[in-house]
Amino acid sequence: MAATARRRDGHDARERMLKEAMAAIAEDGLATLTMSALAKRLGTSGGHILYYFGNKDRLLLEALRWSENALAEERRALLARRVATERKLDLFLELYLPVGPRDPRWTLWIELWARTGSNEQLRAAQAELDVGWQEDLESLLAKGVRQGHFAAGLDAAAVASALLALLDGLSTRVVLGQHGADRAGALEAARSVAARLVAEA
Repeated sequence: MAATARRRDGHDARERMLKEAMAAIAEDGLATLTMSALAKRLGTSGGHILYYFGNKDRLLLEALRWSENALAEERRALLARRVATERKLDLFLELYLPVGPRDPRWTLWIELWARTGSNEQLRAAQAELDVGWQEDLESLLAKGVRQGHFAAGLDAAAVASALLALLDGLSTRVVLGQHGADRAGALEAARSVAARLVAEA
C-alpha cells in the first residue's frame, strides 16, 4: 500500500513539473526555461527535477510527450463524435494547429526538429508522436471515402501525409510569428487545401 502511494505521489509530482514547464514556455518562451527557473516556480530544487528527468532535454521531450498524449485523447474523442466526416476533418485541422505564437507544444516541436539530426532518441520520439496523427487522419479520410463524402480514388495515406506536412509548415509560420501568419489564416489555408485534396480522385 505504501509503495502504491509513493508511486502515485511520484506520478503527481512529475506531472506537476511537466505542466509547469509548459506554462513557463507559454509565458516566457523556451530560452528562459532553465532547471533553476522551473524549480523556483515549483518551490523545489533543481536537483529534485533532475531526479525525475535527468537533464533538460529529457524534461522537454517528456513535456512534449505529455502534451501530445492529452491531444491524442482529444483526437480520439473527436473521431468518435457523431458528426459528418467533413466536419471531423475540419475539427482535426483545428486541433492540430497552434493556438498562437506562444503555443508551448509547437515551441517544443520546433526545438525537437532542430535537434533530431544528431540525436537518435529524439528521432525515435518524433516518429512515435507523429504516427498517431498520421494513422488517425488516414482512418478519418478512409471513412469519408467509404461513406461517399470524399473522392472514391482517394489515397488516404498519401493525402494524410500531404496534409500533415502542410499543417506543420503553417504551424511553424504561426509560432515563429512570421509576417502575416496567424491561426485564422493558417486554418483558412488548411481548409482550402484539404477541400481540394479530398475532392480529387
